[in-house]
Amino acid sequence: MSSSLSEGRRLRMSAPDWLASPKVFRTEVLAGLVVALALIPEAISFSIIAGVDPAVGLFASFTMAVVISVVGGRKAMISAATGAIALVIAPLNQQYGLGYLVAAVILGGLFQIVLGALGVAKLMRFVPRSVMVGFVNALAILTFMAQVPEMRDVPWVVYPLIAAGLVLMVLFPRITKVVPAPLVSIVVLTVITVGAGIAVPDVGDKGALPSSLPVPGLPDVPFTMETLTTIAPYAFALALVGLMESLMTAKLVDDLTDTRSSKTRESIGQGVANVVTGFFGGMGGCAMIGQTMINVKVSGARTRLSTFLAGAFLMVLCVVFGPVVSDIPMAALVAVMIMVSAATFDWHSIRPKTLKRMPVGETTVMVVTVAAVVATHNLAIGVVFGSVTAMVIFARRVARLAEVTGVVDPDGKQAVYAVTGELFFASSNDLVHRFDYQDDPDDVVIDLTDAHIWDASSVAALDAIEHKYAQRGKKVTIVGLNRPSAEMHDRLAGRLGAGH
Repeated sequence: MSSSLSEGRRLRMSAPDWLASPKVFRTEVLAGLVVALALIPEAISFSIIAGVDPAVGLFASFTMAVVISVVGGRKAMISAATGAIALVIAPLNQQYGLGYLVAAVILGGLFQIVLGALGVAKLMRFVPRSVMVGFVNALAILTFMAQVPEMRDVPWVVYPLIAAGLVLMVLFPRITKVVPAPLVSIVVLTVITVGAGIAVPDVGDKGALPSSLPVPGLPDVPFTMETLTTIAPYAFALALVGLMESLMTAKLVDDLTDTRSSKTRESIGQGVANVVTGFFGGMGGCAMIGQTMINVKVSGARTRLSTFLAGAFLMVLCVVFGPVVSDIPMAALVAVMIMVSAATFDWHSIRPKTLKRMPVGETTVMVVTVAAVVATHNLAIGVVFGSVTAMVIFARRVARLAEVTGVVDPDGKQAVYAVTGELFFASSNDLVHRFDYQDDPDDVVIDLTDAHIWDASSVAALDAIEHKYAQRGKKVTIVGLNRPSAEMHDRLAGRLGAGH
């Protein structure tokens, strides 16, 4: 009896999350369908940016989503063709053609696998919260800005349709949450426009949908060293941009769902997905933040099933229901993405009360991150700018915490200097100028009990102080070093050329 109970418990623990209950299964299926519908115009748009046929972007979204659902580290996160990747590889496609683009996608995936295995995901710990907030807010702004072209030079009826879609998504969850509100909005607006014969821009206007599944094959390029040197820079840029966006998105989903995910597995998984995508002739991709927000925050998905079905439904919708999907009004999808941008933006971060309490440096980092992303339309560049700004502000702040207090014995035979704070390149630069070399007695003690030596610059500064006193025939004794500081000082002191 006990063995059968144990076996049952083991099976439940090993079963997929979406088998936990019919409600979870239904949520995942419907979430996958909503994301698939939202992926179609996005993938086509990114194909246009990259200068390739719409099928190339749609195939990439299909293979990325399906593969990452199995090998990725973050459940419920959506990976597909993205604008950031399209921008990176567009020049390569324009100059050399689709074969070189596909080869770069495969090589970029291999780079991601190597970087993931080397532990690049651990660098995420150095991304401050203020950068994350700026990243999220910039994402929301870019998501909204991407909808603006769909609202220009269109029939007037498009605007009431968008408004109706927004109202539906706000009010419908108050009636029931069984069916995702975005799906209801898409279906209702499609029925209205088709049934009433209203002529508005639709998905079909973005480009022809593929009529068959992708077929694997090798890229059509000469396998030479010249080809490798041509695609390598683009592949490496693709790898870095893709990993940064994916890891930032994974961290965001971790925070939204109060769960942890393996960033190393996600990094390697992104690489595997891009390699597979390249062999199927896709344009590559990474985590899609907007679609991930639809999946996780709007639709409530939490498992790998929704990610897998997003890719599977995408191909079914294109190949089997292409004519029907082509009739979906862009107004319906624009309304969904506007709702996503509003839900994504961290409104709390810009409230007057929050800004008043927040240190100026933190707010500056957030603003720099947002400005860099909006200016370049590249989330990775924004994260780099924000992180560098945060490091500079942190270094300046910590540098001011290093203090030197001098005390001379009443008999005038010894001077004691107490140094407190963190000693590193920024704080130790002016340390040399904090001592009275001319008037101090012959015996000088520097007490570092409340200080810590972090780098060679600090050891060099101490060497310079000792050298300046020695020039005047005075002796310096350094005391109070903690173990790590003492080890660094003993290893480097007198070997850095300080004062010479």
